[in-house]
Amino acid sequence: MSAASWHLRPMALYDVESTGVDPLRDRIVTATIVRTTPDQTPRFQAASWLVSPVIDIPEAATRVHGITTEAAVASGVDIAGAAHEIADHLVALSRSGLPVVGHNVRYDLTMLWAELTRCGDPLADAIRSLRPVICTMTLDKWVDPWRPKAPTAKRPDPAKCGSRRLADTARVWGIPVDDSQTHGSEYDALLAGRLAWAIAQAKPGAAIPVGELHDALVGIAREQAESFGAWLTKQGRVDDVAREWPIQVPPHDWSPDQLPIQREDIPV
Repeated sequence: MSAASWHLRPMALYDVESTGVDPLRDRIVTATIVRTTPDQTPRFQAASWLVSPVIDIPEAATRVHGITTEAAVASGVDIAGAAHEIADHLVALSRSGLPVVGHNVRYDLTMLWAELTRCGDPLADAIRSLRPVICTMTLDKWVDPWRPKAPTAKRPDPAKCGSRRLADTARVWGIPVDDSQTHGSEYDALLAGRLAWAIAQAKPGAAIPVGELHDALVGIAREQAESFGAWLTKQGRVDDVAREWPIQVPPHDWSPDQLPIQREDIPV
């Protein structure tokens, strides 16, 4: 097997479900790490955590992932222990040579880094320097940059149109999606892995050596953020798009104990 075929080798798939959409202020509710073993049986092993939150889970977030504050408090574990275990497991897999893969994985890794920082856990530094990392959202935008959400004259096939959200993107790439399981951290982690495989299988340019791909994605993510930020500015909106990847750098006025702004809806 060639060194370029990272998508045919073991991967560490990572996903979190949370209290909201702000990775620096919202909190982890569930997390899953899946180690894929394509040449073995079983083909994957999953480790999952349910966290007892230190803040309430908003109803809007519960509508997305189905977990209430009461359920998390009753069955969840302390965040300090959970964050350490999640980071320790992820770092160990990374150091063994597995790429860390997720959809919009900057969000998931930044949230873990913020939780570790709140707990004073030294693994925060290890998460910040994690590599190689592969983001299927960034990868998808790179290889299919002009995809419309709905059919157009240039792309009339609805099966080839859709948003950059995980379920929509998976469908575009021909991956079956069970809507009853989406927004479960284990299901979404596995779906991101299937998406990574599908993109690399279809687009040889995405199947370069994994270290080179990580370095390329740093620049690609910045270019995508610059483009989106410019569009926001043109619309008269605030350009608050993170340029850094795969960990978002907090703003100068951020502190670990800041609480998220409550909102009535959570994008799904």
